[in-house]
Amino acid sequence: MDEAQLRKGILEGCILSVIARGETYGYDILSVLESQGFTEILEGTLYPVLVRLEKKKDIQCRIGESPHGPKRKYYSITQTGKEHLKQFVDSYENLVRITNAILYKKDTDTDR
Repeated sequence: MDEAQLRKGILEGCILSVIARGETYGYDILSVLESQGFTEILEGTLYPVLVRLEKKKDIQCRIGESPHGPKRKYYSITQTGKEHLKQFVDSYENLVRITNAILYKKDTDTDR
């Protein structure tokens, strides 16, 4: 199974979660994702997701000063984004519960 496809499916929710922790910028988001095990996420993957989230009004962006060079885009979550993040977490937890029940046979049917 291609692990990249599994990760791609949950990346948007993970990015929303990182942004929900507080205003942040692209490189910092990449650093958090990498530190948690998303080691194959590149800028070319992150920025299209950020654009998509902004178009859906899940995040907002502002241009601000950087203490280390040129101006950068800072992202923050919107109320809509908070609601979508909660929906993602609920759906993810349900999917994990169902998947674990199947993979680890946690049901009570022992005749199979």
